Amino acid sequence: MNQTFLHITIFFTAYGPPGPLNYAAFFLTFLLFFITILANLSLMLVIYLESSLHKPMYIFLFNLAVNGLIGSLSVCPKIMDNLVNDIKDISHEGCILQVFFCNVYATCAYVILAVMAYDRYVSICKPLQYHSIMTPSKVKMLLALVYFIPITMLAFQMFITSRLPVCKYNINKLFCDNLAVVKLSCVESALSNLYGICIIASLVVLPFVLVVLSYVKILLVCLKASKESRKKAFNTCAPHLITFINFSTAILFSVIYNRHSTATREVNVLISVQFILFPPLVHPIIYGIRTKEIRTCITKIIRTRIFPNSLDFPHLKSEPKLVPIMTLDGTAAGQGLRFESQV
Repeated sequence: MNQTFLHITIFFTAYGPPGPLNYAAFFLTFLLFFITILANLSLMLVIYLESSLHKPMYIFLFNLAVNGLIGSLSVCPKIMDNLVNDIKDISHEGCILQVFFCNVYATCAYVILAVMAYDRYVSICKPLQYHSIMTPSKVKMLLALVYFIPITMLAFQMFITSRLPVCKYNINKLFCDNLAVVKLSCVESALSNLYGICIIASLVVLPFVLVVLSYVKILLVCLKASKESRKKAFNTCAPHLITFINFSTAILFSVIYNRHSTATREVNVLISVQFILFPPLVHPIIYGIRTKEIRTCITKIIRTRIFPNSLDFPHLKSEPKLVPIMTLDGTAAGQGLRFESQV
């Protein structure tokens, strides 16, 4: 019978039996997962509610937060489920879907960071032409490319992987990745390997090079600018640069982890959690702390929408007080109302 019509179950061997370590990992994963969801949704809500943030940079940041949610939701619930259950398994179809959404998270994040770097380059190096270059139609086109190219390429990769015959059923990982699924096959697939290299080159290496080139040009412009302009450029680019370095580090650790599955169970847990949770968790926090406009909008929303009356102190309010109204010759003409502070 054709294997594609059979229900194939894949087992994860990196978890070990339920115990104190698994429960501790579950608690840590759940805590980081919850904070990640809350932080990204909060950032998205702030950008959506505040019209002053409806600019290309913040629109790209909104999509970076959406992408972070995709990554967290595609992997973390299954990891937490396996940490506390006796049987750590997933269907072959579920494994393929997990690989797909996990790869969408990784590649789209890199492409979004490259687009954001281009936006910063235009903003700093061509400030007078910024609005004519970063038009609404161009922003929409860039966002369409951000999702269309990676999703199309990854969908074809998943099609190739899903057609490989499976003769092994154990993965020594906490979640599925494409290389681990390919290794389950009985045959070597030159097409899968070659196409995987193409995806890495076009969706990881190329965006990385574009970001580096953008910052080289920004640096050259800043060296010729005044001290005040350099400070302003640094404040503008710092959140994006920190985010880019953080995500690149996570990707590097993930690649090493995928190529060396002989690591201890503790290292497997750490690497899996840091790749899936740390970048989506850190990115909104970095932008919330380092970006003045977002900090101002968060304060505004808290004061006007969440606690509209919390900053009103009745004992400090001015109250109307009857005071004499003097005429030009200095005599009292009567009494009137005048607002005088009690403080």
